[in-house]
Amino acid sequence: MARNEWINGYLEAILDVGANLKSQKGVDTKMKLEKLQDNVKRDKHFSPTNYFVEEVVNSVDESDLHRTWIKVIATRNTLERSNRLENMCWRIWHLTRKKKQIAVDDAQRLANRRLEREKGRHDAAEDLSELSEGEKEKGESLPVNMMSRINSEMVMWSESDENKSRQLYIVLISIHGLVRGENMELGRDSDTGGQVKYVVELAKALADMEGVIRVDLLTRQIACPDVDYGYGEPIEMLSSPPEGSGNCGAYIVRIPCGPRDKYIFKESLWPYIPEFVDGALSHVVNMARSLGEQFDSGKPIWPYVIHGHYADAGEVAARLSGSLNVPMVLTGHSLGRNKFEQLLKQGRLSKEDINTTYKIMRRIEGEELALDAAEMVVTSTRQEIEEQWGLYDGFDVKLERKLRVRRRRGVSCLGRYMPRMVVIPPGMDFSFVKAEDRDGDLESIIGRDQALNKRALPPIWTEVMRFFTNPHKPMILALSRPDPKKNVTTLLKAFGECKPLRKLANLTLILGNRDDIEDMSSSSSVVLTTVLKLIDRYDLYGQVAYPKHHKQVDVPEIYRLAAKTKGVFINPALVEPFGLTIIEASAYGLPVVATKNGGPVDILKALNNGLLVDPHDQKAIEDALLKLVADKNLWADCRKHGLKNIHRFSWPEHCKNYLSHLEHCRNRHPTTRLKIIPNKEEPMSESLKDVEDLSLRFSIDGDFKANGDLDPVTRQKELIETFSKMSTSTRKSNTSYSPGRRQALYIIATDSYDTNGDMTETLSTIIKNVIEIADANPGEIGFILSTGLSLQETKEILQRCQVNLENFDALVCNSGSELYYPWRDMTVDKDYVNHTEYRWPEENVRTTIMRVARLENEDEDNLTQIKTSSSRCYTYIIKPGAKTRRVDDLRQRLRMRSFRCNTVFTHAANRLNVIPLFASRAQALRYLSITWGMDLTKMFVFVGEKGDTDYEDLLVGLHKTVILKGSVEYGSEKLLRSDESFKKEDMVPPENSNVVISTGYEVDDVNAALRSLGIK
Repeated sequence: MARNEWINGYLEAILDVGANLKSQKGVDTKMKLEKLQDNVKRDKHFSPTNYFVEEVVNSVDESDLHRTWIKVIATRNTLERSNRLENMCWRIWHLTRKKKQIAVDDAQRLANRRLEREKGRHDAAEDLSELSEGEKEKGESLPVNMMSRINSEMVMWSESDENKSRQLYIVLISIHGLVRGENMELGRDSDTGGQVKYVVELAKALADMEGVIRVDLLTRQIACPDVDYGYGEPIEMLSSPPEGSGNCGAYIVRIPCGPRDKYIFKESLWPYIPEFVDGALSHVVNMARSLGEQFDSGKPIWPYVIHGHYADAGEVAARLSGSLNVPMVLTGHSLGRNKFEQLLKQGRLSKEDINTTYKIMRRIEGEELALDAAEMVVTSTRQEIEEQWGLYDGFDVKLERKLRVRRRRGVSCLGRYMPRMVVIPPGMDFSFVKAEDRDGDLESIIGRDQALNKRALPPIWTEVMRFFTNPHKPMILALSRPDPKKNVTTLLKAFGECKPLRKLANLTLILGNRDDIEDMSSSSSVVLTTVLKLIDRYDLYGQVAYPKHHKQVDVPEIYRLAAKTKGVFINPALVEPFGLTIIEASAYGLPVVATKNGGPVDILKALNNGLLVDPHDQKAIEDALLKLVADKNLWADCRKHGLKNIHRFSWPEHCKNYLSHLEHCRNRHPTTRLKIIPNKEEPMSESLKDVEDLSLRFSIDGDFKANGDLDPVTRQKELIETFSKMSTSTRKSNTSYSPGRRQALYIIATDSYDTNGDMTETLSTIIKNVIEIADANPGEIGFILSTGLSLQETKEILQRCQVNLENFDALVCNSGSELYYPWRDMTVDKDYVNHTEYRWPEENVRTTIMRVARLENEDEDNLTQIKTSSSRCYTYIIKPGAKTRRVDDLRQRLRMRSFRCNTVFTHAANRLNVIPLFASRAQALRYLSITWGMDLTKMFVFVGEKGDTDYEDLLVGLHKTVILKGSVEYGSEKLLRSDESFKKEDMVPPENSNVVISTGYEVDDVNAALRSLGIK
């Protein structure tokens, strides 16, 4: 045992910390090290001592060692105890090496990424250097860290007659957590927090604004026994419109997504995002049609904006924005890159472990995609813009300002784009705050003997005050989830070790709801267990309240109680993205002590009602609380300032700023809108279907003259010409074609290439077999060919296969960037081109692709562009054996240069297609489902077991997918993602009833697969 004495000393030092804390206020680290070194000197035989003492003691997780120590002292056998101590020695060594390796890898990764970002920004800055010196001086006159205020180009939203007559339909999206309008279960779990309250109150507030006719808050429908049945209701009214207004109010609309009978946390929701997108798309289209019939003579009223909250809803909003061609807004709430960096700095988890636990890389990609599509990003503070969004590939403060200056001056941005960041603090509903809530004290309600005075106390008051020996003392109030990041334990230590503060005040900790601590998540249970131990250590019984339960309606009463006792509210979080509870507390006249990291800096600057502290500095927390509690004049001044300035954070003020910024940003968005076929009202003869389809489109298109379309005279000529073409068409079948009248659509998207990238005969066989299967129901099933080939190549393939072009209702070519209709003489869908061209950098991205797609030290001729590339798809040939960057790496480098594109490797990784951001084979199907009035559940997509790098997008969503086994031998998946990126299971759910695997691609095999999907 002698050779283990130094470890015994170390372990005893750890255990002595708690025992001696009351009298010594902690054990000085230097003294511990000296004590350990003295122990080491007694044993000359153990040579690595200095390493362990100097390098290990300060870096190892002591909770792990404590658990092992418990096992050690429980072991009676001396030899076994010695072995355990030796094992612990090597465990310490291993943990330290692992942490150091993580730190080294992290530093190298950050350095490489920073270098690449700087290179990308430099490239963009060089291309934008054509501004004159005068323009540069004007554009850069503002400091980088100052965000511009509302300028002359932006008119503040007001209750003018013009705005009153507007008919705005607004869509908000917040997927995860439990969302309902009343009795919100905030703090029930990590997914049901302040964001839920924020989006519900935002929906209500926007619905009350002049000119807004409806607000929909889209969230996930949950029907499982673990949660209240209300979360399974498809629709919930949040606010009813005023009588006679004609408006519709605000609603929660719950979209089925993922397993119907299971509550899924946000980290596991990613594979089901496309399913939510398709369900939301169906709802929005139907609502646009219904609102148009009610308010605008049948013309669809599309959303004024689609606003995604958090990364998952941000990706949904991006997809919907691309499908509907309407503006998108993003609010991050908390950001993945920021969390990723913090977890890496802790050194406890490797990058792989973080990715596995939090799906952090998938989350970051969702946030980057949302940045690609967003018109505007709403932030709560400037710190969020500079220190958090500044970490992303798709945003740079300096470059965004340069691009904004160029747009304002009418100078080309050369295909580059960045979203506008605006600071709009969250709002608060102050309607329930009454004047009497801010006046009087607790003694006026209950006497010193705690007897009731005239009226009964709110139940939550009784629940809190039962903890206190003297409830009349000022109450220090903390309200948060039991999360380590909220730093409640440091607050409790500060209170426990400051005798003057304990003498003057009580402490109330509202830490969510709990039944049994052991049933809670590991992080929550650790925090609560530590709280109970600290209360016991400092003997704080009668001075600290920690109720097990409270309802959302109790929160205002808790603030009232703290205000009546002339108390203080504290938010000691390590980092607080905003700090909504600070505003809530201030509305009741409570002075505030808050963390200096994050949003509270801006809040306290506006309210001037409290003190900022370093959350890591326990002494600073003690001093700030003691100062506010002891100095009654300072307390009164803070209270006065807070009540005077609190109107700046009201919901009406928030909505005015929101709509004003949005109106300004929307001026840059395309005005083209989708045309939809109304719902079928009654059967019509086959001979009139084409006429009806065309006339509907003609009548709808006629309303778009202001947006640059043809005038009515020209459209009439076009109509007559179309009738003439129809009458002379050689296509004379008993079943006249009408896309909107098909019972189902079969989409052949099988990427059957050989190793050289040439199409195989397998595709011909699949096309013929699928068409043969549909012959049993002529006219009821339409066909679409979806491919990475160009139109000319597609024609040649079909000609070689001896398949008639007119068998197809549509051809989706060049990886979804172009859409052609054989029944329209192979004309391109110009509406689809206009629909997808937004943010397409065109010629500006050609040379950039050549530079960034090649790996270092690769020959320049390894990547060559095809001269016949179309204007919406730049195609590059990859030289056999050449190496190129994967899709995720290539997309990252384009984002760093402010280019927003979609990149697809096709032809068995022998070609690269660069197409517009909103163009893809999956998005083309959504576009057709809207314009043809075809339900996505009636679309059947035939794919192989592998394919182009957009293959995964075809496996998810509401459409049905048939995987034809053996139909594709060579795919492009090797160029999709790097090993450090997210995995396929983060994109495609492990089980999906909409996907079946066929045993082959012969007629019988395909028929069997279709029967399993309900086709008879």
